[in-house]
Amino acid sequence: MLTQEQNELVTRVGPGTPMGELLRRYWMPTLLSWELPEADCPPVRVKLLGEDLVAFRNTSGRIGLLEEGCPHRLATMWLGRNEEDGLRCVYHGWKFDIEGNCVDQMNEPEQFAHKVHMKAYATEERGGVIWAYLGDPAQKPPLPDFEYTRVPETHRGVTKVWQQCNWLQALEGGIDTSHAPILHRAITTKTDKPGIAVDGPFVRGHAPSLEVDFTDYGYRYYGIRDLPEGGQYVRGYHFVMPFTQIRPQQVGNRPKPITSIGGHHWVPMDDENVMVWNWVYSYGDWVPSENDRQQRAAGNSVDDVDPNNGFKSKATRENNWLIDRNVQKYETYTGIPGVNTQDRATQESMGRIVDRTKEHLGPADTAIIATRRLLMEAVKVQREGGTPRGLGASYYDIRAMEKVLPSGPWRPALVPEMDPREKPVAATR
Repeated sequence: MLTQEQNELVTRVGPGTPMGELLRRYWMPTLLSWELPEADCPPVRVKLLGEDLVAFRNTSGRIGLLEEGCPHRLATMWLGRNEEDGLRCVYHGWKFDIEGNCVDQMNEPEQFAHKVHMKAYATEERGGVIWAYLGDPAQKPPLPDFEYTRVPETHRGVTKVWQQCNWLQALEGGIDTSHAPILHRAITTKTDKPGIAVDGPFVRGHAPSLEVDFTDYGYRYYGIRDLPEGGQYVRGYHFVMPFTQIRPQQVGNRPKPITSIGGHHWVPMDDENVMVWNWVYSYGDWVPSENDRQQRAAGNSVDDVDPNNGFKSKATRENNWLIDRNVQKYETYTGIPGVNTQDRATQESMGRIVDRTKEHLGPADTAIIATRRLLMEAVKVQREGGTPRGLGASYYDIRAMEKVLPSGPWRPALVPEMDPREKPVAATR
């Protein structure tokens, strides 16, 4: 468990908070590229780390990310006109470029635009995603370059959903490998509902033992499950600071090695809301349809999300996450439609910010304990003027992997495929 002070430290993300200042050191996925489909298209509201922002694609195709309130009288720039390489407030006609410079004042006979500047943040577009950096420009890290951003569009699916709880309980739910074959399992082979197959190694294996290798980007972690017929099922993941998981993504029963990988980014909107980014990609021969890519990225529940309502889920606390007790009794463990929806239901059910002083953690929570440790370590490093983990390029070539292996040493068969460097770094204590 954490103390109340520690819980406040790791959950609060607004401007000036220790965790908020740490998170501003990293690039964050902010919009899907198709949300700003063309030059001079309508602007889009964005909420990041407690800040209300507006994004727009200017006439030249470049992305601007500005504070939402016009610095004149604080009317929302979301109502603005996107025209001639700038966003113009409709209230009095003040216009701003993507750097936040005021370039015109329609209501002023004597212009003083050169004296007016609004907050603007750096953006980059990679892999169908618009990324933002909210930190000190002098400390800007290397560009985000996860492998999924480099594969062809035909090999990648990316979705997102607004989750109504604190970012950390969503992240901790995602990196928790022991829950997956319980919460997400199908309880029969005679169902078409999404779920982990009851006859697969994830479900057939015993409760996992967990191991963690700390690295300079975060850590690798493994769930090792003994199989009843002999041998072991080893599932290896990565946690990349501060909010990214990379996981194996099984694609049916295939005779060839798995070439599909999935993952999440849990990006805080504010203290009580998080945008969960879901992605899947193939680095080999798997080239599914666009619909299949999107469904797999979304945990088989892409239709549960409403892009026209801020990417909110249609399954909410108010409608009990669409649980079907008959399906729960006969087909899936929860009766909730969609793997990612099942995660949201359990995580949102804890409340907006869970009270970690009441927890009782065990060995199955090793990865969660490691994450909290790294986040608190990173806050300390940040305060002391150092460089937290995950700001370099060392995560660029890592992959998640899972294998069924004979009993005995499993690392030689798994770890080199996960990280070509294979050089764990000890965590500070």
